[in-house]
Amino acid sequence: MTGTWLLLLLSVCAGVWSVPIDRNPSPTEAPHEEEKPEENVDTGLYYDRYLREVIEVLETDPHFREKLQTANTEDIKNGRLSKELDLVGHHVRTRLDELKRQEMSRLRMLLKAKLDSTNTQSLQIDHASMLKQFEHLDPHNQNTFEAKDLELLISTATKDLENYDAERHEEFKRYEMLKEHERREYLRGLDQEKREAEEKRMEELKDKHRHHPKVNVPGSVAQLREVWQETDGLDPHEFNPKTFFKLHGKRDPRPAPFRTPLEKVYNSKNEEDDMMEMEEERLRMREHVMKNVDANKDRLVTMEEFLKSTQKREFNNPREWETLDDTKPVYTEAELQRFEAELKDKEEELKRRAETLRQEQDLLHERGKALDAQRKEYQQAVLEMSQRQNEQPAAADAKQPPTGPHGELQFHQETNKLEDQEVKTPVEQEADTPNNLPAEPPQNLPTHT
Repeated sequence: MTGTWLLLLLSVCAGVWSVPIDRNPSPTEAPHEEEKPEENVDTGLYYDRYLREVIEVLETDPHFREKLQTANTEDIKNGRLSKELDLVGHHVRTRLDELKRQEMSRLRMLLKAKLDSTNTQSLQIDHASMLKQFEHLDPHNQNTFEAKDLELLISTATKDLENYDAERHEEFKRYEMLKEHERREYLRGLDQEKREAEEKRMEELKDKHRHHPKVNVPGSVAQLREVWQETDGLDPHEFNPKTFFKLHGKRDPRPAPFRTPLEKVYNSKNEEDDMMEMEEERLRMREHVMKNVDANKDRLVTMEEFLKSTQKREFNNPREWETLDDTKPVYTEAELQRFEAELKDKEEELKRRAETLRQEQDLLHERGKALDAQRKEYQQAVLEMSQRQNEQPAAADAKQPPTGPHGELQFHQETNKLEDQEVKTPVEQEADTPNNLPAEPPQNLPTHT
């Protein structure tokens, strides 16, 4: 049951057909057999898991599941189905509340990681882009899952998936332009002789890729009979459109009717076959079928629409399908030149950033050298201070006079003499000082005649 609503909502990205169930019935009536579990449809949306879990929880409620069985695409898109959320059981609402809190936590962690990985000081934050990450839920109510959350989830998923094909085509165009740019750059770097040999080899690979069995137009009677025989194992002469639709009427992201013709053109083991081109070819085939079969353009194919498409003239047209090799390039030369100019600008920007990083690295290296020299100076100073501290106690011990057996100080004789000289009075010092003045002759002596 999960696939009922999910495939209604995601039909834009799913195929028109499903993987067939192995059967061995009469060609006029499809037997009633228990269906195999449907494989998960990976939408590619960044909230794919949240979307899928919400749908699975809602389908556990009998009332909501009954509404899903009668809902159409319009009911889903206009939000009419979201109003039924108020009638679901308490355990369902509790589980939905838990899923929303987990999704809010996941988004906050992703945004924090994104901000941490960028330099917020030099780059301007794109707040609009950040808020866009919360479009599929109500960020103002972070704890409970309400009808508005379901409506936002459906409308956002529908809008995102409606742009799915256009985005895939644009992505493929850029891929092809990049591949051509790299091819030209590679050949430009070779000398004339090697370039001519390489061009010849590339042309041979292209010719080898073009030579493949005939590919019938998708959705034509020849192509459906081919699937009827090779995939379903039934007699192609007993082909019945109504039985075919019952066998393949459940959509699958890897449609079986497209797998058969694609295997004629592409093989992952061949050097000349590009698997990206195969996916683009698959997308073109699906769009062709939807254009011819989906009469009301609701991106769903009913049995009535399918049976009416088998009555058209194109259904019995035996012409061959034009692959990508038979059509014009997906880009023009002018688009390629603009793309190469864009690549050149990005390359120059990367060079400027690389040069800035190199200069910053050199500056950090010089600062590191200066810090290393300063560290060595500090280490030398600390070593010298330690040596001085170790030398001071030894010098103090050398100046200390010796002590006797009882701890009394013992002085040298020279020290006592010095002390005796120090205690002499000034008179004694003067007496001890030699008089170097010349002696005066005696005066008033008696005169002898």
